[in-house]
Amino acid sequence: MAFLVLPLAGLLVRAPWSTLPWRLSEPQVLEALRLSLVTASMATAVCLVLGVPLAWLLARTDFPGRRLLRALVTVPLVLPPVVGGVALLLVLGRRGLIGQWLESAFGFSLPFTTAGVVVAEAFVAMPFLVIAVEGALRAADVRYEEAAATLGASRFTVFRRVTLPLVAPGVLAGAVLCWARALGEFGATITFAGNFPGRTQTMPLAVYLALETEPEAAIVLSLVLLAVSVVILVALRDRWVGAAA
Repeated sequence: MAFLVLPLAGLLVRAPWSTLPWRLSEPQVLEALRLSLVTASMATAVCLVLGVPLAWLLARTDFPGRRLLRALVTVPLVLPPVVGGVALLLVLGRRGLIGQWLESAFGFSLPFTTAGVVVAEAFVAMPFLVIAVEGALRAADVRYEEAAATLGASRFTVFRRVTLPLVAPGVLAGAVLCWARALGEFGATITFAGNFPGRTQTMPLAVYLALETEPEAAIVLSLVLLAVSVVILVALRDRWVGAAA
């Protein structure tokens, strides 16, 4: 416990509490915080659109290669984020497999843009959503869906009116974890999107830059991320404990 708690306690002890409000109001801090909140929210939306159907596919259908697909979904969990950033560059970069076609056809390039931040964050955060939603789908009682289908509801209606309400807590928990992971993403972001203030410099990147020039500012930014993480974990734990009771 000491090994886990002491570093966090050290952060609290060394924090410049007397100048904290002033430092939190600095333009670069507010800009990094705004960009982090916006990109993390957009990445979570992307993960919901792509991850919920993928979780349903893994939980409710049987097809050749399902175990392999499930393993591939979890790869970003164990893959070093910087390696994920390199992989994104090789596929979506200006000379990448898809990126060069996007630039030649539409004049659009993802690397080193705000959209690139969203893509990098979604890549590393989506497994959290897929795993949570797949688990909720497997635990849901399929008899309700079967009853709705028997009464004449289409598959889409069953999914929208029965399945989603049943697994809504799992979707919410997965979305919150996904958002928190996207908010704290560093390696893939700096590799694929760079570190440009106001455009791609999120909170973790601002912490890294401030640590070299202004350590107190880095501590303040770290406190913000720590507070967000604690609030999210406490909220989710309360929901899980309440569900178990």
